[in-house]
Amino acid sequence: MAEAAVLLGPDDPAPYTVHRAHGGSPFVLIADHAGQKIPARLGGLDLPQIELDRHIGWDIGIAGVAEKLSEKLDAFAIMQTYSRLVIDCNRPLQAPGSIVAVSDGTRIPGNEGLDDEARTARALEIFAPYHARITRELDHRNGQAVAPVLVSLHSFTPTFAGFARPWHAGILYHRDTRLAHALLAALRAEPGLVVGDNEPYAVSDATDFAIPVHGERRGLLHVELEIRQDLIADAPGQEEWAQRLARILPALLPELIRG
Repeated sequence: MAEAAVLLGPDDPAPYTVHRAHGGSPFVLIADHAGQKIPARLGGLDLPQIELDRHIGWDIGIAGVAEKLSEKLDAFAIMQTYSRLVIDCNRPLQAPGSIVAVSDGTRIPGNEGLDDEARTARALEIFAPYHARITRELDHRNGQAVAPVLVSLHSFTPTFAGFARPWHAGILYHRDTRLAHALLAALRAEPGLVVGDNEPYAVSDATDFAIPVHGERRGLLHVELEIRQDLIADAPGQEEWAQRLARILPALLPELIRG
């Protein structure tokens, strides 16, 4: 019998939402930082809403891109509901960044002095169900004519620690460069785009969960894409990027699959 929830109450939303659950595309879209909800029992982590609305609380604009791209590709998409400040669903549970007490200079009072029970509740009720659903989807697709292709969608703040980031997007990867390098070349061929190669971040086993676990361990084609937040903060920007990715991503697959 499952343990009773100690964190999420009856009025709290589920820890993830799924779009195009039966999508026919091989692409599986995930958005670990799409949402900014806080469980009612955590009292907003004792932060004003203006802080939760900043990039520290969620990946601004990425939910809209993921949903629009899901529709255009007919692709399964899963989006995390809760703020990365509650628990970061793209961090290993043992990583310092899993539940942070300070983010980009902002104290997170509701995360200070947490005991093991509080940490475990967040892991069991938010992190675990989200990743279990991704696992079930990828398991379900085993044996299909075309193996699933994992695309992890994120967004990044235009300025961090006083540095104005010049990239419009960044392609992130670790050991497997197949899809990452193909997408990097394709985006760099787009007029006017500055695209980072493992910038502004890079994937590692110590700091990342989704790509190492769901992509690398399974041997799937995969990539993590970061889009600058000012470019997708509104619906037109989200539509522009969804259209671009819906045009580019399927065109990359035939050669990669043959290879």
